[in-house]
Amino acid sequence: MSQHESERIGIIGGTGLESLEGLTITEEKAVSTPWGIPSSSLAEGHLAGIPVVFLARHGSPHRIPPHQVNYRANLWALQEARVKRVIGVNAVGGIHPDMGPSTLVVPDQILDYTWGRGHTMFEGKLAETTHIDFTWPYSASLRSVLITAVEQAGLSCVPEGTYAATQGPRLETAAEITRLERDGADLVGMTGMPEAALAAELGMDYASLSLVVNWAAGKTEEAITLDDIRAVLDGGMADVRAVLERAIPRAAAY
Repeated sequence: MSQHESERIGIIGGTGLESLEGLTITEEKAVSTPWGIPSSSLAEGHLAGIPVVFLARHGSPHRIPPHQVNYRANLWALQEARVKRVIGVNAVGGIHPDMGPSTLVVPDQILDYTWGRGHTMFEGKLAETTHIDFTWPYSASLRSVLITAVEQAGLSCVPEGTYAATQGPRLETAAEITRLERDGADLVGMTGMPEAALAAELGMDYASLSLVVNWAAGKTEEAITLDDIRAVLDGGMADVRAVLERAIPRAAAY
């Protein structure tokens, strides 16, 4: 068995990416884990000739709100499927002036404002307490792959930024966004954590490909509407797919 067949690339699709066009599915597996049932079946197959496992973060159809996603089960299931590198696709709000709707961002830092989620694998009857180094929450190698893939697709992205993970499912107030901006956040989303930390605990390389779908609260005088978000998603996810098609072979090669 070759290295490509023994190790797979994991794709976690967020809002707007409940399936992956171009993925040749060889098997769909409904699995269980010590942490419960993942959000969706694992779609195993090939994309650009590379073994890939796709998981819909919010279920298929899209039905699981961010605070109720079973992040532990999702990451555990991917690891059991021999996934070593994970690309999380996230729909986010833009805070930084350079990160308006339709912008692709490959963040390099996280601020965590979530609560009450199953945020670690290290609990229960443990032989010892375990702490992971989370100084750099995203894999530098996988981030580089994504940034290069964006260029190869003839697109542009912001190659760094700080992702603020909020609880949801409601959107934030203008005052909350002001606070996040003061804290150093460039983007705001609801699914960045604990997904990144759990991947780190399991020893998997993890990076986020974030698509800005709206200005964050208070950054425009107009109300945030689902219709506007869907319009950006329709166009932006085509760009995301183009990036993934080019990123997968490079991710498998390093």
